[in-house]
Amino acid sequence: MPTRRAVLTGGALLAAGLRPARANEARDTLRISWRDAVDTLDPYRNQLRTGLVLAHHIWDCLADRDPQTLQIRPLLATGWTQTDDTTLDFTLRDGVRFHDGAAFGAEDVAATVQLVTGGNVAVPSLYSWIAGAEVLDRLQVRLKLHQPFPAALDYLAMVLPILPRSARPADDTPNGTGPYRVTARDGHGGLTLERFDGYFADGPKPRPAIGRIAIRAVADAQAAFTDLLSDAADWVWQLGPDQFDALQHQPGLQAVRTESMRLGYLSMDAAGRSMPDGPLTKLAVRQAILHALDRTAIAKRLGSVATRVPDTPCYPTQFGCDAAAAVRYPYDPARAKALLAEGGYPDGFKTDLVSYALPEDGQAVRGYLQAVGIDAALTQLPAAEALTLVAAGQAPLLLGHWGSYSINDVAAFLPQFFGGGPLDQAQRPDLKALLAQAGRSGDADQRRGLYSQAIRTITAEALWTPTHTYAATYGFIKSLNFKPFPDELPRFYLSSFR
Repeated sequence: MPTRRAVLTGGALLAAGLRPARANEARDTLRISWRDAVDTLDPYRNQLRTGLVLAHHIWDCLADRDPQTLQIRPLLATGWTQTDDTTLDFTLRDGVRFHDGAAFGAEDVAATVQLVTGGNVAVPSLYSWIAGAEVLDRLQVRLKLHQPFPAALDYLAMVLPILPRSARPADDTPNGTGPYRVTARDGHGGLTLERFDGYFADGPKPRPAIGRIAIRAVADAQAAFTDLLSDAADWVWQLGPDQFDALQHQPGLQAVRTESMRLGYLSMDAAGRSMPDGPLTKLAVRQAILHALDRTAIAKRLGSVATRVPDTPCYPTQFGCDAAAAVRYPYDPARAKALLAEGGYPDGFKTDLVSYALPEDGQAVRGYLQAVGIDAALTQLPAAEALTLVAAGQAPLLLGHWGSYSINDVAAFLPQFFGGGPLDQAQRPDLKALLAQAGRSGDADQRRGLYSQAIRTITAEALWTPTHTYAATYGFIKSLNFKPFPDELPRFYLSSFR
């Protein structure tokens, strides 16, 4: 988060006329500055959001999701048929070529499936539903599932970029079929993408209007912000509230925010992994915590970074995210204190609050807890370190956020926190079984009913609460046509210079 002085200094650069006239439109280059340098361009070894963004530009998936309607549509496949509950047959697009000129076909799909089902990927759970793939002919491939999985096409559209059969992607020259190809890397997270002139026509991804994308990896949001102000970048994102406000009235620049599918959350160690029979194993104590938080005020305080406060432990548009099933906990500090007494802690207690969310989030939550007698020592960590503590059972309270890999189905959300995995702080066999049953049901109404039951249990038992939805924030030059979408995937192949 920049200081006010830093923001004013950036504004002074503009006022002093130090931002030179742009020539990049003429050079056909879009300059991007972002943090979270991508260490590897292998899409299956990278968990960063920036890695997912790059994957959708360098590679293609069998299917694509319309960013406006969220409907699934063909991409590398021209169509598919579900022949039974665990079999999907795909017809592939003819004439598609990889960046190195090799023809795309069924063997590439089968090789990619073999790779992800082999377990040598960063997030094996994303692919655990896939049993294998069978080549039927050059442009026909059969995908086998371990069990029915209604969210399969959403996953195929978002997290299964197809690699060439020859080799896993090399960091220096990754080889895809996507609208951009990598032409250079600088060894410090920077890279250059160039339009792939051999990109196939008539697909949902158009041939890009912008010929080159130059990406610079920077240390933090302030550095990216400074790049934009000083004309070293044309596009940045993940701006803090002060930075966003500072761009509102700057000549030649604009700041845009849109709600994303990312949801902030507070998770509680109801299973007692951090302290057996500790305070958080008591229902009344967990309910007290939820009543102690003025989540609406927290969201308003965060300004451009947060938007609404849902009641459900999932993003509202996701299939199965039933708001009517959620038990609500209005801000009521008096009720919180009464519940603490009921739970056996009339004078409150001490605990640890681990956070990889915005520092302002953690400070606000800590303040509200302190007001009702809960002394929560706040530890702010990078996401990987915070989640390691959770997996080790050393995070009584966790403040974080989850973007579901932009998959518009509860199957990509609730099992992450209640499916028995390392981030499951409830460890409830009933919830694990309920979610497993919902995930494999081919009946849409039955799935909705099962997810509603899960949401009712999670909220009634006060196991987990959303804090707010996140707004994705962007700053870019006014001469750039750029449209953000709720799935938090910038699509530069849809952008152009005016």
